[in-house]
Parts: sequence; structure tokens; C-alpha cells
Amino acid sequence: MGRSSGSPGSCCVSCYLHGCPCGFSGDSTREGRCTPAVPFKELRDDTATESSAEIRARVERARGFYNSRMPTRLIRKHCALDAAGERTLEMAVRRLSLSARAHDRILKVSRTIADLDESAGVSAKHIAEAAQYRSLDQNYWT
Repeated sequence: MGRSSGSPGSCCVSCYLHGCPCGFSGDSTREGRCTPAVPFKELRDDTATESSAEIRARVERARGFYNSRMPTRLIRKHCALDAAGERTLEMAVRRLSLSARAHDRILKVSRTIADLDESAGVSAKHIAEAAQYRSLDQNYWT
């Protein structure tokens, strides 16, 4: 891989701290699929934003139910993945040693991320973001 430009871990904060899960951090020929870091000023910005209740309502309108309560039988239907998404999910399952339950949770969170992105399908970037959240949970909150 041509990693000639960019600094190691330039894809996102997690890439910097733990290595890049998508493998494209610093690659001059391909864009990383990991979620980029949010600038500190954006985190501290106090301008009006969408409330959690508004986001919840938007997600519910999109799916007809909360993704967290999605029945297992509907996960494959509403969280269908393309080849890149399958590879990203497989890598996350292997690297994070995820259980079947955690696998399903990653898919549900990915579906919510896709909904918030107003995307009809779940893509590799949605899976990578959900896996990153799971990784943070495992590393910092347990």
C-alpha cells in the first residue's frame, strides 16, 4: 500500500491510538473509511443542535421502530451489507473478538448511523464507525 503521504494514524483518532482498522490511514491512493476526528472547537460549540428526542423521532420515522429494538429476524433485511461492508464487519468481529450478540448490536448501531446519514443502505463507513464506538466501550467504559 502506498502510505507515502499523511501521517501514521491520520485517518482518525482511533487509528492514531490503536492502529487503523480499515488499513488505509496515510494511504495516498485510497481514502480511509474510519470516522475522522471531530475538532475540539466543534465539540465545545454551543450553537443550537438537534436534540436527542428529535434525532430519535427522525430515526423512528425512517424505520418505524427504534433500531435498538429491532427484532433479530429483521436485522439482515434492514442492515444488508455490500461486499465492503461485509469485509469491514468481518474485520471488526475478528479484531474485537465480538460475540454473536455484539455482532448484532454493531449492525443495529450501523443502521442508526446510516439513518442519521440519511443513507438507504448500511455502508462500510457506518460499520467502521459503529465498531469504533464498540471498541471505545470495551477499552474505556468497562
